[in-house]
Amino acid sequence: MAKTDEAATNAAATGAGAEVGYEQARDELIEVVRRLEAGGTTLEESLALWERGEELAKVCRRWLEGARARLNAALAEPGEPAEQD
Repeated sequence: MAKTDEAATNAAATGAGAEVGYEQARDELIEVVRRLEAGGTTLEESLALWERGEELAKVCRRWLEGARARLNAALAEPGEPAEQD
């Protein structure tokens, strides 16, 4: 297994959520998608990449939802509840 494939497999096994920032998760997700689209990986490597991509997408989604909640709270008028989506 190539070093980058091994890293993706290890990352998938350990999970993506451990204090990963939005930009880092987004950039890694872009790389995962690029590698999957390029092909040339084994089924096992492709599955590991896909699993890592799913975890990274969840991290990005949590960051964006948190940012939306903070913006809604900041924009809410005093005494009015924040708008929910």
